[in-house]
Amino acid sequence: MGVGAGRVSESGAPSPGVAGRANSRPPSSMASCAEPSEPSAPLPAGVPPLEDFEVLDGVEDAEGEEEEEEEEEEEDDLSELPPLEDMGQPPVEEAEEPGALAREFLAAMEPEPAPAPAPEEWLDILGNGLLRKKTLVPGPPGSSRPVKGQVVTVHLQTSLENGTRVQEEPELVFTLGDCDVIQALDLSVPLMDVGETAMVTADSKYCYGPQGRSPYIPPHAALCLEVTLKTAVDGPDLEMLTGQERVALANRKRECGNAHYQRADFVLAANSYDLAIKAITSSAKVDMTFEEEAQLLQLKVKCLNNLAASQLKLDHYRAALRSCSLVLEHQPDNIKALFRKGKVLAQQGEYSEAIPILRAALKLEPSNKTIHAELSKLVKKHAAQRSTETALYRKMLGNPSRLPAKCPGKGAWSIPWKWLFGATAVALGGVALSVVIAARN
Repeated sequence: MGVGAGRVSESGAPSPGVAGRANSRPPSSMASCAEPSEPSAPLPAGVPPLEDFEVLDGVEDAEGEEEEEEEEEEEDDLSELPPLEDMGQPPVEEAEEPGALAREFLAAMEPEPAPAPAPEEWLDILGNGLLRKKTLVPGPPGSSRPVKGQVVTVHLQTSLENGTRVQEEPELVFTLGDCDVIQALDLSVPLMDVGETAMVTADSKYCYGPQGRSPYIPPHAALCLEVTLKTAVDGPDLEMLTGQERVALANRKRECGNAHYQRADFVLAANSYDLAIKAITSSAKVDMTFEEEAQLLQLKVKCLNNLAASQLKLDHYRAALRSCSLVLEHQPDNIKALFRKGKVLAQQGEYSEAIPILRAALKLEPSNKTIHAELSKLVKKHAAQRSTETALYRKMLGNPSRLPAKCPGKGAWSIPWKWLFGATAVALGGVALSVVIAARN
């Protein structure tokens, strides 16, 4: 059939060689050829199919090059470009980035919440490193802290520095601020919330001091206290307490004072005895029986005696003398009050007043060796004092212009013997002169 028949198959389809050349054309040529939307009409009869395609290949390439040149010219024309600020990344990315930047900006502008204190942080309560507190389990939200005067209940576990547990009290009840317990508890519990568990490390001066607490706590022992604050309620109204409740409260305070006294902490001991006396002597709106009043009186005498002993240890002589006098108002023959009053007067140098009081105490209890020893010591001191005063007066008589003033504590028999001799001589001379004059008459 000629050249065209050799390139078309019997079915009228193009040969593989022609199809390969058609598929190897550039995409731009294919796109330009595909633009007409009208479908190609079937070839008329007698026209050799696709025979002119060899000639059109070069034409189409030329047209494609012209179109590419026109596109390059359009690209070189910058008159219709958008303003510079509109140029940038593709629209999708432009829509995403401003939102991300805004979110970052807002996140940076939001104020950060104040960080809660870390549970493992230690709180230096007094600023000297000797008393520290660390929260182990925080209290529930909305829990409050106890205040001074409230009655608190704690679960206490006491350990030495080496971890040895020496004491555990599941229900320890005390009044906050009344020195009912060691200072480490009294100072740390007000910083806890109800329901909180804390670890407290305390130096020995805030625990049991140089005496320790036999048999488990040695002297000068620092302690680790694990404290759980269970409850905190208001203290009792003293006016509404019954007689037995007053007795129980006063006894607890007195026992706390005794514990402080045994540890040689006389300031805290005096404070506890004062609180016990306050519980006893406060006005009452509840009637009490005679037996309850007698119990309270006996308890008051004990607390006053112990208070005088603490005040004497602190060299508060006037306060101790007042406490002893209050005891003697209720019980004039109280041996302890007499003995301590005599000691207070002796400390003030009033030996002439102290000796009769000690003799009265010894008369009530002749076998008391302590009173014997104190009385003997005072008698010797008094004799030494009198000897010193006599020597001083003799030394001063050589200079009449410096005669000593009369001592208020001395009697008539304390006048120096030279004065007595002179007065006697004058009296005898006067008598003799009177006799001579009478004889002459």
